[in-house]
Amino acid sequence: MVIEQSNRPTMNALQGQVVSPRPVWLMRQAGRYLPEYRELRSRAVDFLDLCLTPALASEITLQPIRRFTFDAAIVFADILLVPYALGQKLGFVENEGPRLEPFTSTQHLSPDRLRTILAPVFETLDRVKAKLPPLGTLIGFAGAPWTVATYMIAGRGSDDSAEARLFAYRKPRDFSALIDMLSEATADYLIAQIDAGADALQIFESWAATIPAQDIDSFSLKPITKIIDRVRKHAPSVPIILFPRGAGANYTRYATETGASALSLDAHTSLEWAASLPASTVLQGNLDPLALVAGGESLDQAVDRILRVTAERPHIFNLGHGIRPETPIANVEQLLRRIRNQPA
Repeated sequence: MVIEQSNRPTMNALQGQVVSPRPVWLMRQAGRYLPEYRELRSRAVDFLDLCLTPALASEITLQPIRRFTFDAAIVFADILLVPYALGQKLGFVENEGPRLEPFTSTQHLSPDRLRTILAPVFETLDRVKAKLPPLGTLIGFAGAPWTVATYMIAGRGSDDSAEARLFAYRKPRDFSALIDMLSEATADYLIAQIDAGADALQIFESWAATIPAQDIDSFSLKPITKIIDRVRKHAPSVPIILFPRGAGANYTRYATETGASALSLDAHTSLEWAASLPASTVLQGNLDPLALVAGGESLDQAVDRILRVTAERPHIFNLGHGIRPETPIANVEQLLRRIRNQPA
């Protein structure tokens, strides 16, 4: 049954309704492609300062809502704020990304001050909640333990997570202790985001594709399930979106074993295949971010195809990964017109 857009379309979809027009938000919708973001970015000392200054982070969160009237806002923060709060040194190199002091042992980390150190994020959520349009949904987020661990161990991003895999093989007890600590800290962080006003949550397993097949349970599925179970005990009705990017056929296991409310699909996942997932699973995604960069007829065709294939089940329109900095604003406007069936 198709439900006409009413109160908070994103929440309706996350609760299992087929909503028309399709609710839409974009990963990294607050970012460098927006001139207003670049102007605010210039005021901060660095990216970490930007994330932990509520006046700036809340304004950045709201910028794409004001410009495009997306149906959801995702709080402006970073998945590496959790290891920072645990005590690992964190910095961001311009045009290169995060740099962390390489992890050696959980003995040097402590979750005791996590809520205190990340209090600015909770204040940001509170500020955004007060200014978000009535139909808008506020999404909080965190990285999954495996994904965060890959950065902590390597000290930076890695396409193959080789450093984390080697660490897990060479020091399995230390690696297990890190995953356990991250599971507990991430659950605490997400619960605090709910208390600060988040309507829904998204967990990013950004490096699911790099997990060895024999380790998918211990590295990813069980820790995520543990987090979701803890969050559910605190707030049973808050929807949780899971984005296991690159999971391939393991999307089925993420759908059936973790307790997530919705699965966000990467651009390489077949929507026709995803239709075989349990009918109770809400889908999100999976437009190729480069199709959005390209615009024109190819963008219209890609959008139409996604809308057509997912027409009979709950779906939130989104990208298969984050929006790219070179994305033209006019193409985002084209995307929204197409989804909402508005004239040019």
